Amino acid sequence: MSGGRRWILVVPIAVLVTALLAGVVTWAQGANIQRDLTSDAQAALARAGLGKGTVTFDGRDATLSGFAPDQALRALEIVQNVDGVREAQLHGDVTPVAPSAPPPTTTSAPPPTSSPPPTTSATAPPPPTDKAGVQAEIDRMLAEAPITFVPDTARLTPEGEQAARAVAVALAKSPGTFRYRVTGHAARGSGSASGALKLSRDRARAVTRILTTNGLTAKRVTYRGLGDTRPTTGGDEDRRVDITVV
Repeated sequence: MSGGRRWILVVPIAVLVTALLAGVVTWAQGANIQRDLTSDAQAALARAGLGKGTVTFDGRDATLSGFAPDQALRALEIVQNVDGVREAQLHGDVTPVAPSAPPPTTTSAPPPTSSPPPTTSATAPPPPTDKAGVQAEIDRMLAEAPITFVPDTARLTPEGEQAARAVAVALAKSPGTFRYRVTGHAARGSGSASGALKLSRDRARAVTRILTTNGLTAKRVTYRGLGDTRPTTGGDEDRRVDITVV
C-alpha cells in the first residue's frame, strides 16, 4: 500500500477517535456535575434531619421521593437552595400548610323585625374550571396587583407578598389536575447576565414558596428564571414574575 493511501485511511480514523474522546469528556463532566449536586443535596438534607428520602438528578434538575408527607415541602425547599440546582420537583404526597382561619367574630343578633330583611338574588360567580378561564383570572389579578420585589433582591415588597398570597388562595380552588409554572424576570441593569438569571430564579422560587404554603401542593408548581431576556417596558415593571397554567 502506498504512502498516500495510508494517509487516506489514517485521517478518518483520527477524526473518529477525536469525536469519541470529546463525547467521553462531555459525559464525564455531566456525570461529575450530577454526582456533586447529589452529594451536596444529601448533605444539606442530612444537616436538616431529613435524610430518610431520596434525591436524584438529571443534569441540574432534582427529583425528590420517599419523604414523609409532613417533611416533603421542607426537603424541597432545602434542595432548591443548593447552589447549582436549576429546578426541583417532588414525587409523592405532601401535607400542605393550610391558611390560618380568621378569628371568630362576635356580633349581636339583630333585633327582630316585623318583616324579613330584603334579599338579593345576586351571587358571586363561581371560580373558573377550565385552563383558559384560570389563566385569565391569574392575568387579571396580576394586572390589578402585581407581585413586586425590592430592587436588586428576591425579597417581595409587602404589597407583592399580599398579591402572591391572593393568587395562591385563588389557585387552591382550581381543579387539582392543573399545574403551574412560575417564571421570574429581572430588569435590565441587574448586573451580569448570570447575575440577572440567578436573581430571576430566586424571585420565582420565593413566589413558589408562597404558593406551596397557601394551599397548592409542591408537585403542582415548578419555577424557572429567564434573567432580563424578556423585558416588557424596559422599566421597573420588568422586576416581576409570571404564573402560567401548564
